[in-house]
Amino acid sequence: MSRVCQVTGKRMMVGNNVSHSKRRTKRRFYPNLFDKKFYYQEEDRWITLRVSASGIRLINKKGLHETLKDAKSNGFISVY
Repeated sequence: MSRVCQVTGKRMMVGNNVSHSKRRTKRRFYPNLFDKKFYYQEEDRWITLRVSASGIRLINKKGLHETLKDAKSNGFISVY
């Protein structure tokens, strides 16, 4: 499974490690992802999503059904 949030679409970013002498080497910034189970009330079942911390807060704010609908329209998720 790739390191992409299924709700917000956050993915890995590339940047630099900068030392005290300002030498730069490449590094990766990974999103804060969790494999989390949510109860999907409209279909009366549990679903598992790979979601970032900000995606969990978005689900708590907007609700699971609205968030999945927006994620599907943005192309982040295809199943639900």
